[in-house]
Amino acid sequence: MKYIDEFRDRTIVKGLMAEIGALAKLKTNLMEVCGTHTMAIFRSGIKQLLPAKINLISGPGCPVCVTAQADIDRMLTLAKLPGVIITTFGDMLKVPGTQSSLEKERAAGCDIRVVYSPLDALEIARQERSREVIFLAVGFETTAPAIASVTSDARAGRIKNFSVYCCHKLIPPAMAALLEAKEIRIHGFICPGHVSTIIGTRPYALIAEEFRIPCVVSGFEPTDILESIRMLLQQIRQKRADAEIQYRRAVRPEGNLSAQQALSDVFMPSDADWRGLGVIPKSGLKLREQYQAHDAEIKFDIKVEESFEAKQCLCGQVLRGVKNPSQCRLFATVCTPEQPYGPCMVSTEGTCAAWYKYHR
Repeated sequence: MKYIDEFRDRTIVKGLMAEIGALAKLKTNLMEVCGTHTMAIFRSGIKQLLPAKINLISGPGCPVCVTAQADIDRMLTLAKLPGVIITTFGDMLKVPGTQSSLEKERAAGCDIRVVYSPLDALEIARQERSREVIFLAVGFETTAPAIASVTSDARAGRIKNFSVYCCHKLIPPAMAALLEAKEIRIHGFICPGHVSTIIGTRPYALIAEEFRIPCVVSGFEPTDILESIRMLLQQIRQKRADAEIQYRRAVRPEGNLSAQQALSDVFMPSDADWRGLGVIPKSGLKLREQYQAHDAEIKFDIKVEESFEAKQCLCGQVLRGVKNPSQCRLFATVCTPEQPYGPCMVSTEGTCAAWYKYHR
């Protein structure tokens, strides 16, 4: 298949592996910070192909997984409000809160609807004028511009019964937080392709310059990932720390300027609570003052008394790369995709889900 098979060609893979083998002289930890990369790495067997000195670590690249427990509990509180319709992407349904999940609350009678676009949520608000429609905005820079556009449309169209519960996160501040914590030694980052189509490479360049850590924006096919690993090893060998693009067919250094403007018009940076990483300054997005009429957190003033995660669940440590799923007592025994104890097993981009499906 044109434009697919080319990126899975065995001859190209063998050539890249030979180059990686020649460069792999020292123990090297490379972290991917994208859940789609995590799944692609496991699905393609890349971990098994690489020399023993190259260690791939999965980071906080799953937006569902990094959503804080308190935010999950606030979503559940919103779902129980009378007259409210909750709209969400499907991967949020099974994420366990402290006492329940959206899936369980829907079974109990709450009106929780899966949508495939925030435009669907806005259309529901147009059709259900007598009810409050709340969209659960969970995602990184990739999905945030669409939420910004829909929120702007709601304001312009005076659709007052539409609001957003915003849990958007920004990837570069989390990368910096991991490096500052120094829990593990990271020698290079495989940077997310989808996010980078929006933000470009400047945020990674700042990280590379400050921490002297190479960064390469990668595509998602096997040859993309292997070429990105080779590029990182070349930087390390040459003692460089730059932000480079492997995924040139989709990513430009400047990113998508129109999407960046849409984000800036509707959102502003804010401190955000990440599962496993805690509160990271300026790592989230919140609606600007002129859009606060569509901010569910302000509109409904919800409170959650106490939030806590399942005992023995290591999801937070897995997200930091400190532990891998097989080190968790719950993994693949009591914690499975059908009965998840933590969000890393729920999402199709979660590290535990990847280990369960491809690496048990």
